[in-house]
Amino acid sequence: MPAYLSRRNVLLAGAAAGSALALAAAPAQAVRRPRAPFGRYGSPRARLTRSTLYVHPAGAGDFTGVQAAVDAATGPGRTLVLAPGVYRETVSVPADRTGMTWIGASGDPRDVVVVYGNAAGTPKPDGSGTYGTSGSATTTLRPDGFTARHITFANDWLRADHPGVSGTQAVAVKVMGDRSAFFDCRFLGHQDTLYADSASLDTVARQFFARCYAEGDVDFVFGRATAVFEDCSFRTLVRPDLTSAPFGFVFAPSTAVTNRHGFLVTGSRVSGEAPDGYYKLARPWVPSSDPTARPMLTVRETHLGAGIDAVAPYTNMASGYPWQHQRFAEFRNTGPGAVVTVPANRPRLTPAQAATHTRQTWLGDWRPRA
Repeated sequence: MPAYLSRRNVLLAGAAAGSALALAAAPAQAVRRPRAPFGRYGSPRARLTRSTLYVHPAGAGDFTGVQAAVDAATGPGRTLVLAPGVYRETVSVPADRTGMTWIGASGDPRDVVVVYGNAAGTPKPDGSGTYGTSGSATTTLRPDGFTARHITFANDWLRADHPGVSGTQAVAVKVMGDRSAFFDCRFLGHQDTLYADSASLDTVARQFFARCYAEGDVDFVFGRATAVFEDCSFRTLVRPDLTSAPFGFVFAPSTAVTNRHGFLVTGSRVSGEAPDGYYKLARPWVPSSDPTARPMLTVRETHLGAGIDAVAPYTNMASGYPWQHQRFAEFRNTGPGAVVTVPANRPRLTPAQAATHTRQTWLGDWRPRA
């Protein structure tokens, strides 16, 4: 079976990455696992704290599913410890679960997978229409202060399985809360994989992603959040349904015009399976719900692989909102995708400007704890 069709089987088999946390054929069993299903994080008989709940797909925890644990974890500051396994379900976390933490018990994000397969064009079971982009999300996270460690969030919906569906957006996770942090997590999908959003147009949601991995094809990191991606890996996928460039776009910010900070990518890597130059680094998303949006993206000190079109790394999503009028910038990037061949197509920061495009400036008084 071709690699692009095997995501569902690979997830269920627990297969792992060869180099940078990507899905491949290397078995996750090679990682040394703790003897107990919850490792060093206790168990229902020996809880780390009274506010800790344990999830195990075969019944060794308090719950067998993540949503059931979320429903029971009322009040602030609750922790869910997830044993290794594939949790095939949609999960929605209400805004009142502030300060919630999810921990993958093995310490390897390949072992704990929360996955489902809805797309924007998937009909709802009750016949009330289709899910839409937001409704397609496998996991929706609304609370402030949410933290996840060592977990894979995935949407395994495939275009090849649904040739008649036009709404191909399929979100793995939608994050809406302020002070949301993800450490050593994976985000797997195709179109619209990672939705870094906010609860409302006039709400700023600061989000932090450290040592994470995201893959996809069209706009697979998108939204209006103030989001920092530090030491992360982004991988562009092959498009078997297309024969010419572009296959897709890595980033699609939709920053509100009143927000001074959009996406910041620093010390990261962009690689891919596609031919050289077949991906754009970004395009601005100005949604119909916010026609005054002025998308913002800074990519600095990041390695851009040959899959990125170095001649024209940015493009328009809509002709009425040209990327040149948005807030796109780069600083000291490296790699074949960062070579400046047409200076007008590579907006660059001066060192003085770059001094203000930092994690500290983006996140303000919030200091995520690694």
